[in-house]
Amino acid sequence: MGYNTYETKGKPLKLWDTEEPFEESAMAQLRNVAELSFIHSHVAGMADVHCGIGVAIGSVVPMKHAVIPAAVGVDIGCGMMAVQTTLKGKDLPDNLHGVREAIEKAVPVGRTDRGGPNDRGAWHDTPPELLKIWKGMEGAYHKITEKHPKARARNQERHLGTLGTGNHFIEMCLDEEDHVWALLHSGSRGPGNRIGNYFIEKAKEEIERQGRTKELPDLNLAYLQESSPLFADYIEAVLWAQNFALENRKAMMRATLRGMQSILPPFEETQLAVNCHHNYVVEENHFGADVWVARKGATRAGKGEIGVIPGSMGAHSFVVEGLGNPESFCSCSHGAGRRMSRTAAKKEISLEEHQKAMEGIEARLDKGVIDESPAAYKDITKVMKAQEDLVTIKHRLKQVVNVKG
Repeated sequence: MGYNTYETKGKPLKLWDTEEPFEESAMAQLRNVAELSFIHSHVAGMADVHCGIGVAIGSVVPMKHAVIPAAVGVDIGCGMMAVQTTLKGKDLPDNLHGVREAIEKAVPVGRTDRGGPNDRGAWHDTPPELLKIWKGMEGAYHKITEKHPKARARNQERHLGTLGTGNHFIEMCLDEEDHVWALLHSGSRGPGNRIGNYFIEKAKEEIERQGRTKELPDLNLAYLQESSPLFADYIEAVLWAQNFALENRKAMMRATLRGMQSILPPFEETQLAVNCHHNYVVEENHFGADVWVARKGATRAGKGEIGVIPGSMGAHSFVVEGLGNPESFCSCSHGAGRRMSRTAAKKEISLEEHQKAMEGIEARLDKGVIDESPAAYKDITKVMKAQEDLVTIKHRLKQVVNVKG
């Protein structure tokens, strides 16, 4: 459908809002970002835009010689991984409860004990396989946190290979040719969250120290300049967290497939697999300049690049191929996007409505997941229609098992 252009006091907005207008609170956040002096060319808003903290989720923000930590957020490296298997839907048992239990046993999910030693969403005894991976990234983490002790999380290796809570999930899906897929959504867990929160606050302190808070329409848009030592420290830390998120998804996928193999007929993975971020920052060249691009709830969709766009826990997900549209900074949406807050969802969606929306899917059907119910999200069909100039659909996935923390 293409995009609409909106003028601001600064750079323009190019928004993929052709199927559904964006909420005014999100529009205000998009305008605030576009009016900052270091924004390059324009700000892009994907079709799943909704209000975030400081920066709207679904934003693609190109920055010259500066980075806004809140434009990445605190779920650093959050993204998707999908693997197609040789298994077919016709090979699955009628009752898939055992599959869900096997996945939940293989991957710690959720959060209890306030994230303490007995947290069921973390490892009590981290498996040797994961300790080995942690050892490979531990030195870089200690270098970061020795310089910035308050950026250190307490769970670190105990979170590697774990799912967490919120909108993170693991699913078993069927595609249009009845192939079984494993699909998961997660990020950098405790370590990334701590790094994100810490540097957002450090950026605010830096702006306040320089007496420049009046330059910002929202203090959450505090930024770090390339000339600042904090800038280099943040980039080092955020890239570490993005790598942790990548390894976290790989570890969970291995465990998920083992869980499936313990219950289902023998199968193998095929060549169709993808592991991509949708909350991250990277240096790229756009419109003649090298810039730092923050995709806060947006997936890279360069020409020929494969990505995953999930719907809600009751809607289809999509494996897509990027078209490399320069106006979106080679990006697409990261999902359906919320249409109501978690608080509103808990008030407005009944348990009966949630259960009806999840008919035919082996999943949790209790009040604890009401805020993730399909009705809390935008219509993924409209979102995909709005971005036909950004991606083509390669596979349409429908979940048959859903695991949430």
